Amino acid sequence: MKILLLGNTGQLGWELQRCLLPLGSVTAFDFPDVDMADAGGIRAKLQECRPDVVINATAYTAVDKAESEPALAEKINGFAPGVLAEEARKLKALLIHYSTDYIFNGKKGSPYIESDLPDPLSVYGTSKLHGEQSIQQVGGDYLILRTSWVYSLRQGGFVNKVLDWSRRQQTLRMVSDQVGNPTWCRMLAEGTVVLLARGDAYVRERTGLYHLAGCGFASRYDWAKLILELDPNKSEQTVKELLPALTSEFPTPAQRPLFSALDCSRFLATFGLELPDWRVALRLALG
Repeated sequence: MKILLLGNTGQLGWELQRCLLPLGSVTAFDFPDVDMADAGGIRAKLQECRPDVVINATAYTAVDKAESEPALAEKINGFAPGVLAEEARKLKALLIHYSTDYIFNGKKGSPYIESDLPDPLSVYGTSKLHGEQSIQQVGGDYLILRTSWVYSLRQGGFVNKVLDWSRRQQTLRMVSDQVGNPTWCRMLAEGTVVLLARGDAYVRERTGLYHLAGCGFASRYDWAKLILELDPNKSEQTVKELLPALTSEFPTPAQRPLFSALDCSRFLATFGLELPDWRVALRLALG
């Protein structure tokens, strides 16, 4: 199996490159070797590599910055996935692409299923939705995996930020009205690889859009509370109290959905797999 991985230096891509190696030949690129804002460069790279499987772990992920760079976010998140789908279809390759819970407005009040209508609140969410739609319009063999609150301990992100804040502040305030599925990128990568290990023909027969995120959901406050409890170097903490707060108390350029948890039961029913409970995954990540 010839695999082309795009975005291998990102938090998910790094884990994917590590996990994919037993499956065959893995060629991996990231910026500047591949510029996802350059459609011609993307096409050339796929034609050069001629893979059996293309995994797109790239994205413009600066949610707030995207509000002031909508054209760039749209090129990378909205247009590039369609280019990948076109080239993958020409090569008869399988495309795996990751999307986000931010394509929803968070007003449903219960976990979202795949058929719920998207209504993004931000440039980032809108651009990611356009990426999904561009792949679906091209067709071919693809998996779009919507996920939520992906974190890594290798790079900056919510878990590392909470640990850092806990060493510099005595009081931490975390929003309690934003709810999602914390997802350790290693588990997401391993889940992807388990599917591919069954053969790309197996996955092609189940082409479509699925939710895949950590099992269960939590607020940012709940998540931070458990991070502090599981901190392997707890003695370094200076924090004395963790207080709940509202999103409205922390204005940001981009609006976030409040309850954007994902229901992953369709993925479980189709593939017989689910990611571990988010609390179990966090314990493993910090262990």
